[in-house]
Amino acid sequence: MFALWYLTFAVDEIRKQDTMVDAAVLAKLEEGFAKLAASDSKSLLKKYLTKEVFDNLKNKVTPTFKSTLLDVIQSGLENHDSGVGIYAPDAESYTVFADLFDPIIEDYHGGFKKTDKHPASNFGDVKSFGNVDPTNEYVISTRVRCGRSMQGYPFNPCLTEAQYKEMEGKVSTTLSGLDGELKGKFYPLTGMEKGVQQQLIDDHFLFKEGDRFLQAANACRYWPSGRGIYHNDAKTFLVWCNEEDHLRIISMQQGGDLGQIYTRLVTAVNEIEKRVPFSHDDRLGFLTFCPTNLGTTIRASVHIKVPKLASNKAKLEEVAAKYNLQVRGTRGEHTEAEGGVYDISNKRRMGLTEYDAVKEMYDGITELIKLEKSL
Repeated sequence: MFALWYLTFAVDEIRKQDTMVDAAVLAKLEEGFAKLAASDSKSLLKKYLTKEVFDNLKNKVTPTFKSTLLDVIQSGLENHDSGVGIYAPDAESYTVFADLFDPIIEDYHGGFKKTDKHPASNFGDVKSFGNVDPTNEYVISTRVRCGRSMQGYPFNPCLTEAQYKEMEGKVSTTLSGLDGELKGKFYPLTGMEKGVQQQLIDDHFLFKEGDRFLQAANACRYWPSGRGIYHNDAKTFLVWCNEEDHLRIISMQQGGDLGQIYTRLVTAVNEIEKRVPFSHDDRLGFLTFCPTNLGTTIRASVHIKVPKLASNKAKLEEVAAKYNLQVRGTRGEHTEAEGGVYDISNKRRMGLTEYDAVKEMYDGITELIKLEKSL
């Protein structure tokens, strides 16, 4: 009888430890929540972090890495001008803090409900995409990228410096095994020679330390330790290691040959996955640090010059919306279109396959070029 009582007591104590949140963390959470609630923030965090959800989640921690609600929301608490305001410190956060993540994911990804399941990965027939602009009149450059996380490691806020270095070593070794068109060199940020650094900046390859939103989420610790860049000899294939995601895999080149660019990306992803298992969830697809970048994690984009459509922004936006495309300025979000050049990409990343995500961009760009020609 005593043994049974002791066993029950021990299990209860373990459970308490699993949900024990430090008093200082709780105090910070309460203070941050009160300030956010009183602010005029338009973030998805403020929209969905009700008092009921807050009280339900504030004492929870993830089983393996002991991440708290503060780890999830601290960027949004510090930056009331955030658009989203939350990050996942580890893969388990998407489950433990689902009461907050699920409605934000549904809102951002256009109705992907908590009862929905992301389809199995399918890159489709890579040869079915041709050149969207064979005469080189409109598309300046094309890029397809995806994010990946390495299985068994948390995301940035929970990583130790030793883990950053260990991951960089694995990525460097893995990428050095690539051959053919993907063959290239890995450049660690730590101790990078000035000449190499300047060349990577000139090529628009070198990523900078994270902005204040990532800083507040503890995503930039030990910088530049464990970070690096790989590119192939032709500079049409690029991998970022431990910038925001563990891996950002990028295929790009001048012109509009989407078929060639997409084929290169798919080949690279498949080759890397043979050597490095990726973090994947049956419901949410590929998991990364930011909930805006789940599912396929695919972003296919072009820099396109459409001066006639540029003078009728409403029409441009109308066609883009029809194909679920996002229209941004030449240098990305919150920038202007310089000389009528826009950055246009697929918006949806969840609830559809990789092939379908890229096809939305392909079909939309084809329609925009057709429209520009008719004006």
